[in-house]
Amino acid sequence: QVQLVESGGGLVQPGGSLRLSCAASGFAFYYYSIGWFRQAPGKEREGILCSSKSSDITSYSDSAKGRFTISRDNAKNTVYLQMNSLKPEGAAVYYCTARRGWLCPTPNNYDYWGQGTQVTVSS
Repeated sequence: QVQLVESGGGLVQPGGSLRLSCAASGFAFYYYSIGWFRQAPGKEREGILCSSKSSDITSYSDSAKGRFTISRDNAKNTVYLQMNSLKPEGAAVYYCTARRGWLCPTPNNYDYWGQGTQVTVSS
């Protein structure tokens, strides 16, 4: 059974940092690209970053450029999203997602999704 479980969300002040984790199970993690997305209330889901199986990084959006980084630990079947200098508009549910393949897919071509973790950015 494929599972992606996000954690690490919470309340943070503007300008603060959070590190989200995505723990994967039920599939051969090493062969999958893992992406992070977010969805704010009333807005469409937005792709952020992807790490391919070889840790090549694909950025889906300019909104997080220079502030968010993605990393993966294949030994732990976990991908991380480090978020720095968070802005109020960064408040959203953050999801991780997976697709098997060498390269990060286009945002609409992921196979598996987690349930999400809430990030609130407020003073």
